[in-house]
Amino acid sequence: MRSPQYTITPRDIQAHAASRIQKHLRLPEQGRKCRPGILWTVLFWAASRITSLAAACAALRDAPSDTAVHDALLAGLPVFAELQRRLNRALQGDLPNALRRKRQPLAADLTLIPYHGQHLHDPNEIYRSQAKSGTSHFHAYATAYVIRKGQRFTVALIAVQANDPLPEILKRLLRQAAQAGIRPRYLLLDRGFCSVDVIRYLQVARHAWLMPLTLRGRKTDHPKGPSGSRLFALWKKSGWGEYTMTSAAGRKARFAVCVKCRNRRGERGRHGREALVYAFGGKLKLSSYQWVKETYRSRFAIETSYRQIHQARIRTCTKDPLLRLLYVGVALLLRNVWVWLHWEVLAERSQGQRRIHLERMTFRQMLLWLQHYAEQWLGISEETQAERPAW
Repeated sequence: MRSPQYTITPRDIQAHAASRIQKHLRLPEQGRKCRPGILWTVLFWAASRITSLAAACAALRDAPSDTAVHDALLAGLPVFAELQRRLNRALQGDLPNALRRKRQPLAADLTLIPYHGQHLHDPNEIYRSQAKSGTSHFHAYATAYVIRKGQRFTVALIAVQANDPLPEILKRLLRQAAQAGIRPRYLLLDRGFCSVDVIRYLQVARHAWLMPLTLRGRKTDHPKGPSGSRLFALWKKSGWGEYTMTSAAGRKARFAVCVKCRNRRGERGRHGREALVYAFGGKLKLSSYQWVKETYRSRFAIETSYRQIHQARIRTCTKDPLLRLLYVGVALLLRNVWVWLHWEVLAERSQGQRRIHLERMTFRQMLLWLQHYAEQWLGISEETQAERPAW
């Protein structure tokens, strides 16, 4: 690896991230202490420390009070639908032009943030799902990622309400991606999208898609024997098949199935054969069972992206969906900035190829730089009130 010729500093990263989000969100001036630059610096500090807005204002010596920042954000932010549109434009602002030249693999999933409170305006603000973190109530967000040479850019973000059907969520995500010029080559979907309504929508829309098949039917230990899609999990050899799924309302969807059998070889303390069952459809060019497995395995990188999102998501107890959407958008934007840095600035270029060096800057390191920049500019408060002297 040749020696790098340039350096970047926390000021450079702060300036790029703040200019990118301010360009699209357009927060107005709210007085000398609540200028947009100060507001974004405080928000980035809270994101980097995975803490609340109140904690950030208390820790930064020259920052405005948390009440002032809260009021300035609410006064400057647009209505919910417009904020969502502006956040999507901010996420799409740094996308490489190469992503728009031809169709790309696109992955979609739901992010569920546990919520223990009540709704603010509408009961549909709260999404219901399987219990996690002691609650079955969540604020839900759907995201779409484009995967190119190991780099994962977020290209679409939408807030999900309780009454939103999955096909409509997927349609809205693809519409947002299309506005950025991203056309899906094929869709890699989570197991949660494996339903009759979603599959019928994909078939009508003529999208190529791949997802794990949810195993339903009688289990192996049932007196009548296994049934339904569980039969595929009993295969001992890889192969192709077809399956007809029936919904509770009696609607049917027929699609192709790929079963990839493998030996666990003691992974995670488990041995014996394992059958990986995938559903697929559309004009998906399947070269082998291994190709199916490895192609869907590339989607597992999305789980890493979700962990990184939570490493930069501002914590809050607010009921306001507007602020919650903003905090999720800030986390996604910071991660897109990190990916852009590796793609455009830190990557080594040679003969038209790019070599990504993730060791030059981890996501946590970039967040730490944003934290240091905020502390250098606004100062850090390192004292607290006490009832009596320490000595």
